[in-house]
Amino acid sequence: MENQDRRAELDAIDDEILRLFRARMDIAPQADSDAQTERDALYRVCSSCDESLQNYAKILFSTLFDVSRTHRSALVKRASPVVDEIRGADRKDAFPLAAQVACQGIEGAYSQIAAERIFSIPQIMYMNTFDGVFNAVDKGLCKYGVLPIENSTAGSVTAVYELMKKYKFSIARSVKLRISHTLLAKSGVAMGDIKEIYSHEQAINQCADFLQRNPRIKVTVCENTAVAAKMAAESDRTDVAALSSKNCASIYGLNVLSSDVQNSDNNYTRFICISKGLEIYKGANKISLMLTLGNKAGALYSLLTKFSVLGLNLTKLESRPIRGTDFEFMFYFDIDGSTEDEKVLTLMGQLAETTDYFAFLGNYAEV
Repeated sequence: MENQDRRAELDAIDDEILRLFRARMDIAPQADSDAQTERDALYRVCSSCDESLQNYAKILFSTLFDVSRTHRSALVKRASPVVDEIRGADRKDAFPLAAQVACQGIEGAYSQIAAERIFSIPQIMYMNTFDGVFNAVDKGLCKYGVLPIENSTAGSVTAVYELMKKYKFSIARSVKLRISHTLLAKSGVAMGDIKEIYSHEQAINQCADFLQRNPRIKVTVCENTAVAAKMAAESDRTDVAALSSKNCASIYGLNVLSSDVQNSDNNYTRFICISKGLEIYKGANKISLMLTLGNKAGALYSLLTKFSVLGLNLTKLESRPIRGTDFEFMFYFDIDGSTEDEKVLTLMGQLAETTDYFAFLGNYAEV
């Protein structure tokens, strides 16, 4: 009986908390509130607690203030350039079948394969670097660009994330490809003859187990897996090979020495398709964001509360240090959602208003 009595007592307390919560949510939108006001209120309530409960009180009331702020934003519509841009985006029912597309590498590159998955009829312009792809889209040389963004084995493509801060762009679509790496060499060359392997650093990381089993072989990084295949094909040497796609065997006249040499059979790379202007197509259900936060305790927790309050599913969170700063970080988010949802637009406006830097990277579908 004692446990039942305690449970009944807690239920009564919870009911009272809910009553007060409703009352507060009714009044809060009508009261002016700023950072100083909330700090004063936090100090007042925490000072009234026993010292052993002060940190818990801080978490509780900080969350309550965040919830109130989000609720108020939903009720009080403020002008937001970011929201206006999203509302004014070029919205179409169908993704284009044909387009001129920039890809890093040469014929046979995985980016080419991704572009052919995204577009039925792509006209591909090859660039030497990832920067070249961004620049081609930025300058209007190509309508779209296709870039690898992350791999299930080797992680994020750091060079692409670094360039995302440099250019103004939007993600129009993404695709996830299963990546199967193959060891290619000239006709007549055996595995025991190989002294050097060419490949891109991501492919090298994805095939680390295979390379560790062959420690006598030198590994040389080059700008692309297709470039690696071409280098092996054009080399005067008969002791070199390339980690590349199987497609490159026929393109560059090489033989397959070993297939599926990646660490995992479940090896996938996600590619994004970028455009200069904001384009949103029917079925868009993924949103990408980039932002910075003030270097203060609880800033990230407060931010995550906003997603939780609105019931939005956060599928990716990554942070990267900002060069030239003192422990400041850029945060990258992927969330499930659509900009046709008013609560999503509310969040976008609130993030733009409350973060040090905010970039809406796109609302798109993954194929």
